[in-house]
Amino acid sequence: MPTDTPPPRKPPGLAEAPHYHGHRERLRERFRDAGADALSDYELLEMVLFRALPRRDVKPLAKSLIEKFGSFAEVIHAPTPRLLEISGLGESAITEVKLIAAAASRVAKGQLKHKTVLSSWSSVIDYCRTAMAFADKEQFRILFLDKRNQLIADELQQVGTIDHTPVYPREVVKRALELSATAIIMVHNHPSGDPTPSTADIQMTKTIVGIASPLGISVHDHIIVGKNGHASLKGLRLI
Repeated sequence: MPTDTPPPRKPPGLAEAPHYHGHRERLRERFRDAGADALSDYELLEMVLFRALPRRDVKPLAKSLIEKFGSFAEVIHAPTPRLLEISGLGESAITEVKLIAAAASRVAKGQLKHKTVLSSWSSVIDYCRTAMAFADKEQFRILFLDKRNQLIADELQQVGTIDHTPVYPREVVKRALELSATAIIMVHNHPSGDPTPSTADIQMTKTIVGIASPLGISVHDHIIVGKNGHASLKGLRLI
């Protein structure tokens, strides 16, 4: 009499791979073959999350993050408390996300080192936007330059609220003198996304110019950055 034969057992270590493993490998191949431009924002974010969440399909999570924050750049620069609100996104995954943001800022800053800043203006803008454009609070940063217009120091001077940062013109000039800087570039962000300078921005800049100029310190520019672009007070002929 015929008997039912049980299916052969799979040898240890040959268990069926989760369905998302193939998807991950296809993404990696596309990235290797065609570069990051071949991936959408959520796909690039998936690749960031692979290491932190190796046993989970991260595609739905990546799509959810892009939907909530708007873009890859806005996700990696989102404040940690807001990222912690996302279900399924723990501290290890947030660390991976923040590592990408830190690396982007470090690379952009590296473009300014050992160069004449005014001849690398696109690098200045890239660095300022990378460092500050997506912050949720206003920040005021100063780039201090020597007589050859090379970067001496890059300092975050103040962090304020969502729409205001206290700036003390005499303290700005005092710090420039301490560093023996002969020129400065001021930068701050508008969390609203609109980089249009306010009346207060213009007045504060003119006050600093008025104090710095007699002391031999040039104010090359005041740049305002936001998610929607940047504005140069010098380019707008406001200083």
